[in-house]
Amino acid sequence: MPEPTKKDDGQPEEIVAPDSGDAPSENSVVLTPKVWSLGDGQPPEELDKQIDTPPLSILLIEKPQSGSINVGGDISFVAKVEAKDLLRKPTIKWFKGKWMDLASKTGKHLQLKESFDRFTKIHTFEMHIIKAKENYAGNYRCEVTYKDKFDSCSFDLEVKEVSDGSQNIDIRSAFKRSSEGQDDAGELDFSGLLKHRQGREHKQEEVPEVDVWEILKNARPDEYEKIAFMYGITDLRGLLKRLKKTKKEEKKSEAFAKRLEPAYQVDKGGKIRLVVDLADPTVELKWYKNGQEIRPTPNNRKYIFEHKGTQRIMVINNCQINDDAAYSVTAGEEKCTTELFVKELPVNIVKQLEPVKTTVNERIELECEVSEEGAKVKWMKNGVEVPTGVRSRYRVKSEGTKHWLIIDDATKDDTGTYSLMATGGTTEAHVQVELKPLKILMDLQSVTVLLGQPLKLNCEIYPGNVPGRWYKNGQLIQPSERLTIIHRTKNHSLDIESSTIHDAGDYTFVPEGYTQTLSAKVHIIDPPRVHLEALNVQDNTVTIVAGNKLRLEIPISGEPAPRVVWMKGERVILDSGNRVRAETFADHTCLTIDIAEREDTGNYKIVLQNEAGEDTASVKIKVVDIPDAPEAPLVTDVGGDWCTMTWEPPRYDGGSPILGYFIERKKKQSSRWMRLNFDLCKETTFEPKKMIEGVPYEVRIFAVNAIGVSKPSEPSKPFIPLAVTSEPTMLVVDDVTDTTVTMKWRPPDTIGAAGLDGYQVEYCIEGTDEWILANKELIEKTRYTITGLPVEAKILVRVKAINAAGASPPRTTQHSILVKEVIEPPKIRIPRHLKQTFIRKVGEVVNLVVPFVGKPRPKVNWLKEGQPIDQTINIRNSDCDSIMFIRKAERKHSGKYDLSVQVENHIDTATLDIQIVDLPGPPQAVKIEEVWGNNVALDWNPPKDNGNAPIIGYTIQKADKKTMEWYTCIEHYHRTCITISDLVVGNEYFFRIYSENMVGLSESATATKDSALIVKEGLQLKIPEYNDRDFTEPPIFTQPLINTFAVAGYNATLNCSVRANPRPKVIWMKNKITIIDDPRYRMFSNQGVCTLEIRKPCPFDGGVYTCKAVNDLGEAQVDCKLEVKGGFTFFELMKRGVPLHLIDKYMNESKTSEKSESEKKGSI
Repeated sequence: MPEPTKKDDGQPEEIVAPDSGDAPSENSVVLTPKVWSLGDGQPPEELDKQIDTPPLSILLIEKPQSGSINVGGDISFVAKVEAKDLLRKPTIKWFKGKWMDLASKTGKHLQLKESFDRFTKIHTFEMHIIKAKENYAGNYRCEVTYKDKFDSCSFDLEVKEVSDGSQNIDIRSAFKRSSEGQDDAGELDFSGLLKHRQGREHKQEEVPEVDVWEILKNARPDEYEKIAFMYGITDLRGLLKRLKKTKKEEKKSEAFAKRLEPAYQVDKGGKIRLVVDLADPTVELKWYKNGQEIRPTPNNRKYIFEHKGTQRIMVINNCQINDDAAYSVTAGEEKCTTELFVKELPVNIVKQLEPVKTTVNERIELECEVSEEGAKVKWMKNGVEVPTGVRSRYRVKSEGTKHWLIIDDATKDDTGTYSLMATGGTTEAHVQVELKPLKILMDLQSVTVLLGQPLKLNCEIYPGNVPGRWYKNGQLIQPSERLTIIHRTKNHSLDIESSTIHDAGDYTFVPEGYTQTLSAKVHIIDPPRVHLEALNVQDNTVTIVAGNKLRLEIPISGEPAPRVVWMKGERVILDSGNRVRAETFADHTCLTIDIAEREDTGNYKIVLQNEAGEDTASVKIKVVDIPDAPEAPLVTDVGGDWCTMTWEPPRYDGGSPILGYFIERKKKQSSRWMRLNFDLCKETTFEPKKMIEGVPYEVRIFAVNAIGVSKPSEPSKPFIPLAVTSEPTMLVVDDVTDTTVTMKWRPPDTIGAAGLDGYQVEYCIEGTDEWILANKELIEKTRYTITGLPVEAKILVRVKAINAAGASPPRTTQHSILVKEVIEPPKIRIPRHLKQTFIRKVGEVVNLVVPFVGKPRPKVNWLKEGQPIDQTINIRNSDCDSIMFIRKAERKHSGKYDLSVQVENHIDTATLDIQIVDLPGPPQAVKIEEVWGNNVALDWNPPKDNGNAPIIGYTIQKADKKTMEWYTCIEHYHRTCITISDLVVGNEYFFRIYSENMVGLSESATATKDSALIVKEGLQLKIPEYNDRDFTEPPIFTQPLINTFAVAGYNATLNCSVRANPRPKVIWMKNKITIIDDPRYRMFSNQGVCTLEIRKPCPFDGGVYTCKAVNDLGEAQVDCKLEVKGGFTFFELMKRGVPLHLIDKYMNESKTSEKSESEKKGSI
């Protein structure tokens, strides 16, 4: 019986006899119930391994925790996911062990629940285990996925037993499943493998002992399923794993009577005999070394082959290290192997190491001699190997049998026990490195420094290369930006750029490695100072509102503490005052005013005195209040729904500048005031609006400063809004002839409640004051031609708006008008979007409209970079503009176009820059630079054709060689090299790259010629040879177009499906004419489904539509007929922009169809 194996669920098996104690038997099995699970869980030996710290959770905000329960108890595990950044519910899966999905195991013992809190935006997922059994224990896993995000968490469940017991069970019960017809039916029932509880009433029925494994070992593989079904074994996976691990009995050799020993050993330089005894001496025999055949040669006495009866002997003379190998001998089809180990002779120590005692910075040289030249030795220091690299302080030298260890510049750290190890022995010696005696050349000196001045302490000691540490009051000093520690040969100095009060104290310098110290004292002197900058007020002025309490704290400094005196004028403020008092503390002085009054405004002086000097400062206190009420406002002008009001500022501003005013109004008969401005009015004039004409109003004013709002002013005198219209606007000359002048204008901005009756036009000859009425009756139009004017006369024109309230103020021309037709120089008015480069894609329509002015009609000329324009470009000129039209733009149309407009000798020119862009070409020379770990480095060159636009990025995709499905790794990448990470170990990847410009991605991508294999470290992957399947195929329409009837004015769609590889280009045609950039059509394709949407079709859109798919392998097309019922009027077709000849054709067809229908009705 082979050794027991481990089942899929991680349960170790143990062979035990059914009747006699602990004696082993082949037919009975007892399983240890400490570690097991419902499915393929974590093996027991892996539970004690250290588990790596999981990465930071990106989805789970609360993870399930491990727990333990008794048999029959209930337990719940909760996982929470925050949904603030998620558009839909994430997907969660619960697993038992490595692969068992618990979604299919739900029932009365296992329940999965989900809930969502709309207020906290949190998804809650729960797994409830009810009435747990012992086989529920093990490792569980929770996996959450959302799009490209993934998170997981593992936890353990321990089910404790009530009492221990053991019972021998048939192994076949481990493979039986639970009873059918229950909620948990289909689960593997491992309860038969557990120790039975005491007091269990039902016992397993006795089954005759049958050695199932012996039957399976002797059976053919195609009979395994039949035998398993016969003996009730359902876990075929576990059965096959155990059979695979069962040892097969070795058959007796037919060629060898005596085989080689498993291994041989020989000393270096010795001789070894390898002997085999053949059962058949006529069999051909061959010897091999590491798989290479050993052939005898006359001149080489290394290998000698001997025959003695049935014995075959190979003698190896003068064995060396290279003879240490695996040897094998073949006799016919049989083979036996052995290993030869060559043992080296030990290297002995001939001359021992000698102890060394020296001082710092001296040279140390340790010498030793061994018994063999070129022997490998190892130098050790205190039991640790000495590093001998290029940057190491230790140098190793050997000549013949002598070996040296050299240290050029010894330090105290080099003290220790050094040893040399050889294969035949070890020698060691002690090295002692001591410091040189310390001499103080210059001791530290105590100093007194003014606050803020530099502080420097220095001393000199010998030897000069000894470092040291500085201490202040026993605390170690660390260098900083303000404090610098300098060591130059013998000199040690401590420099402080600007001293402070805290720098005073006892300073000590301690040389490293010595007990001697150097000490000095530092004293800091600080004259008194008032720190008014701490008030953080402008001009040292403190402002307070009247009636409030003021507590003014000002920091002071000085050593020793200064005496402080507060003064206002010549009066000293005492600390015993009632309402106003001064107080002094250790680091600041304070002035307190309990209730501020206007008389407290003034300058306050602070005087500080101590032994080091004196300092004074002044503080201004300003007491402010709300301003007085302004005087009553005066209404100076009244309009239709507005008025103009002015007022004077208040006499007293409260000690603070007036920030602005609030204005309120009310109807005369009302008592409710309404505020007119929410933002302060800075001026003393205001114009209230939106009043009702004919209703009397009153207004009043509030003044506002930084303190608050004043009381309201007295109301103004009542006024009634009523006014004529405003003057006409934009009065300009429209046309001038030798006897007439045509003027045009726009209506007044404000007409008012009285409306507008008409306009009155007047003119005046320059040099006179007489205004002549041009129109005897009012005109309603805003354009009028003045006739009967003398030739070459200069006139002024004005226009008035007339309504029931009277005539508005006139609008007069600013300059006189010469009654003579003049030449207007040409002027090109380039639109704003044409002042920069005009960009269009290849195939799009280019329609440029360039307006200009000039009289008479200018001559227009177009040139492209000094040459006449292409015949494919259409030019249309009018009196006021020129139109360039390109039906289908091409790359050759790019360039600078010169437009010239000429009127007689006057010329105006303009340059338009047109750029026609296209998709770029694919990148060049895409190759895999390096593959390491799960990373691949790619490199490529930019495309030859950039599509007449700069390359803005690249899109990199990867595909597994097994599926060749492409996935995007990164988009809009700017460089030409990249490292792709997080690839799956064991997969083989291809990569391809698209280039991208402002038009989009290139039509094709450049793929790597070679693939990148992600190999697991330490394992060698054997790639099976297989032939790649050719998935390419020409286009084939799997679903054709269907004849469709559409209703005019309602969107219609045509659908079909196509299959092809590579992806085909889809072209839609109407009546065999390709549909390109027509806004009435919308074309899109998704997963091979091609759709053409016709937006609000008319009968003109009817016809035969064709969908054509083209790729490198061929093309295919399908047709259908579209009829549109219903029609449009001539006006509707004109609004839609349908050409006139098509409208005429449509109207004729409509009349013909109507006539035929009426004839059919008449015949009926």
